[in-house]
Amino acid sequence: MAPVTLRRALPFVIATVAVVIVALVLVFVVTGQRAEPTASTPTATPRVTPTPTPTPTPTPTGPPADATVYDVSALPAAEVFAVIPQLPVDADPTAPTAGALATPLSADIPVFAAPGEAPVARLPQTLTFGGTTVPVVEQHAHWVRVLLSGRQGVPPEGDPAQLSGWLRVADVALVPDETRVEVSLSARTVSIVSPSGVEPVASDFGWGTDATPTPLGRTFIMHTQIVPEFGYTRGHPLVYLGVQSPTLAGFAGADVAVTAFHYHDSRSGAISNGCLRLDGPAIDRLAQLPLGTPVIITG
Repeated sequence: MAPVTLRRALPFVIATVAVVIVALVLVFVVTGQRAEPTASTPTATPRVTPTPTPTPTPTPTGPPADATVYDVSALPAAEVFAVIPQLPVDADPTAPTAGALATPLSADIPVFAAPGEAPVARLPQTLTFGGTTVPVVEQHAHWVRVLLSGRQGVPPEGDPAQLSGWLRVADVALVPDETRVEVSLSARTVSIVSPSGVEPVASDFGWGTDATPTPLGRTFIMHTQIVPEFGYTRGHPLVYLGVQSPTLAGFAGADVAVTAFHYHDSRSGAISNGCLRLDGPAIDRLAQLPLGTPVIITG
């Protein structure tokens, strides 16, 4: 009975196996088609947005360099006795300085009224009454503007205010120096200001009268000297400044009227010809400062 049943069931089993094989083939074909996209179905490419390159900010360099070799031997020296109309007075006397001192690298260097023009004066490396180390009030890559000794004009006709001029950076040695002297006539104070702090020097002193006022604005220590024949100084040094009287063409028989710090027994209030009269310790302390140190005088 068993052989007969197997023979009868065999066709059914064969048909079932065939159906399963066909189904497996169809699954394989469909799966393969889905796994490998045809040319008519392109794949998406991610879009990459480039990072923009920032435009560099140009570094200001100021006026262009001037490499001209000038013969300055015939030009006037920027010194205490000079009157040089071509040089400008300080255009911004209340502004801070640039925190550097400039000294010529050779015997005589050209001084310019403005960059790009021919020089109108010379700054010697040595001068009898100083003024060769000067404060920088404006600094660029190739040029510096400095304060200078001398005058543009003589009062009452000319302008005797603090003289200024331009030097080429290549002609000078630049030394950073943040020290300055601050003088307040209204507060009656003299102080040395530096990165380390404020050092009071005087809490009272004498200054110019209304007819012979002390010049206001920024100037510098031009020269320091003990002059024994000036008995009123009691042997203390005079600390001469680079600015001269706004009203006097000359003083004491000289054709200059230089402002100075100096000792005097009478040293309180508006009593002088423009000089600043201090006590002995104050004068001696100011005399220790480097030549070229800026001095700022306010009313």
